[in-house]
Amino acid sequence: MEFNEQAYNAHVRNQTNPAFSYRSGLAAADFAAWQRQFREALARKLGLDKVRAGAAGLPLEPQLLETVRMDGYVREKITIQTEPGVRIPFYLLLPDGGARPLPLVIAIHGHGKRGKETFAGNYASEAERISGEEGERNIGLQAVKEGYAVIVPDQRGFGEMARETDRLNTDLGYSCEPMQRKALMYGRTLIGERVHDTARLIDYAAARAEIDSSRIAVTGNSGGGTTSLFAAALDERIKLAVPGSYFCTFADSVLAVYHCSCNIIPGIMELGEMYDIAALIAPRPLLVVHGRDDGIFPIEATRRAFGCVQEVYRHLQVPDRCELYVGDGGHRYYKKPVWPFVYKYFFEK
Repeated sequence: MEFNEQAYNAHVRNQTNPAFSYRSGLAAADFAAWQRQFREALARKLGLDKVRAGAAGLPLEPQLLETVRMDGYVREKITIQTEPGVRIPFYLLLPDGGARPLPLVIAIHGHGKRGKETFAGNYASEAERISGEEGERNIGLQAVKEGYAVIVPDQRGFGEMARETDRLNTDLGYSCEPMQRKALMYGRTLIGERVHDTARLIDYAAARAEIDSSRIAVTGNSGGGTTSLFAAALDERIKLAVPGSYFCTFADSVLAVYHCSCNIIPGIMELGEMYDIAALIAPRPLLVVHGRDDGIFPIEATRRAFGCVQEVYRHLQVPDRCELYVGDGGHRYYKKPVWPFVYKYFFEK
């Protein structure tokens, strides 16, 4: 006897009836109700409701750790309290020019030892600089050079938010697996915790006179694309989303290819597919950037998933707000379409 994976997959798929699969042609009032109910259910699946409840009324208590004058901008290193006992470190990059208050870009890194550092252009070596520039992962540096205020945080499990034993004593350098196991045991998920941290960063941004909180974009690569998508789906203060090297279907990525366990959301298929979650962003602008040769988020599934989201934007009569850019390469960031897209909605409209 052998385990028949194909038969098992077919059985559980047929047994699962997603509660929030988007139905084409919903009236405006019904669509708004669908989004509201779906957001509430998604927050529960992520354990975000628990995280929010535990942090209710908690002051941010920002601490400025350093201010560094860079070429054309100022880099501040700050920490804020996002949960009791949890402080998130991040860089705030402010360009020298531009009319204040400035639109904000939140740039979120993916898997890697250095976390926020490469994204902020704070390279530890020439090799890191070359790697960051070739993969266009220095997104925070790109954004501040374009004239935006930028927040570049460490995600939980990476950089300064990794466990000390992982930072110092392993080649891996990050802590997704053990942190996700603990989160799951308490009815949470790392994605939910990271989305919560992003919301707290937005709370902090609202208190900065240099930042226009009515113009907030979120973007990231790989694991940063994950947080970008879910944060924008759940927090309507985010006005524009650019998930990179993530958007696909769960069926063809997380369920079909090995991924870090921080991608796991227990029971997510009971709610809907990844394109249903992306539809929670509509009608706000959404740009998906993806590599043609991405081996862990296959482009064929990305195209199919995008077609489903595009249908929602067409129904809402804003098809131009939803775009897909396919780069000639693999699992990396593609900056070419990003800054014209952001500029279009933050400055031209």
